[in-house]
Amino acid sequence: MATSTSTSTAAPAVVEEHQFPLPPILTHPSAAPPTLITQGAEGRLYKTTFFSPDIPCALKYRPPKPYRHPVLDARLTKARLAFEAKVLERCRREGVPVPAVYAQNAAAGWIAVEWIEGAPVRVKINEWLGQRPKNEEEERPHTNKTTSSEQTNGVSKEEEKAKLLEGDVVIIDFGLANQSQSDEDRATDLYVLERAFASTHPRAENLFEHLLESYKQSFKKGASVLHKLEDVRMRGRKRSMIG
Repeated sequence: MATSTSTSTAAPAVVEEHQFPLPPILTHPSAAPPTLITQGAEGRLYKTTFFSPDIPCALKYRPPKPYRHPVLDARLTKARLAFEAKVLERCRREGVPVPAVYAQNAAAGWIAVEWIEGAPVRVKINEWLGQRPKNEEEERPHTNKTTSSEQTNGVSKEEEKAKLLEGDVVIIDFGLANQSQSDEDRATDLYVLERAFASTHPRAENLFEHLLESYKQSFKKGASVLHKLEDVRMRGRKRSMIG
């Protein structure tokens, strides 16, 4: 008896925009359709609206962690969101450019803040680096990086910096914020930032020195923290060698 077989190509799976439950606030009939911006280890960030369709906002949601005990998970989520809102409000009082807090429900795991329009600093720095010759620093090792007015493709350094710094830099994520008066903690933060900067912008490591100089000038304990930073760097190098 002859047999026949047939094969078929399955249609590509349709990927839904949200493959997990939305927080209840985003399922309310009056809520604008949310857009998932990013998902990290601790939470998800959505773009939606607040009260009115013409008021965009960013909503950060920390979903329950099934691997944690429910009581501990709820306690940690509530504490972290409440502290994040507190830090944002304090920063605004001190004049630090951060989003305004619109609303929060720490028990439900979400916080809604002002939507900041613009590209991440990482993107802007990479765009700026893409306009510079790769061998620019090697060709001119004798120039003063802070005061030089040398020309590059007909554009002065000051004009380049103006283009790079066009607009305001706004700090938007305080999910891991912590308050400490310790020089050690502050130096560790700078070290982590330095490592991240070098990894993300290997061609712009010299810019980090300008950041440290500004830190020293604007913070009365800056010199002390930078001295401690050298100790933190040494420990980091030892760990790298040991593995």
